[in-house]
Amino acid sequence: MSGAELEPGGTLVLGERELAIGFRLIGMQDVRETTPETAAALFQSAMTEARHSLVIASQSVQKALSESQRAHAEASLKPLVVFVPPPTGSYEIESIDALAKRILGVSLTIPK
Repeated sequence: MSGAELEPGGTLVLGERELAIGFRLIGMQDVRETTPETAAALFQSAMTEARHSLVIASQSVQKALSESQRAHAEASLKPLVVFVPPPTGSYEIESIDALAKRILGVSLTIPK
């Protein structure tokens, strides 16, 4: 199966070459390599295909998205979008509380 043919409910990985190689090494088959020029278009295609339940994308892909695409990704539950740090360079880490609030709509912090 090629990276363009996804099983229903499957996982898609979008990211730079190093990230793609890493996910392929752990057995992921549905991996698409991106560049700064192709990231937004590949992400948009993944969001409209509706053939997978999880999209794992590099933070470099996130930076290439428009504000509306970022907002759509953060609000999306099908597919669920998770941004992971790139294998090299600087990155941002989303806290567990922020992730739970975004995905589940539940805050893990206890009010004082």
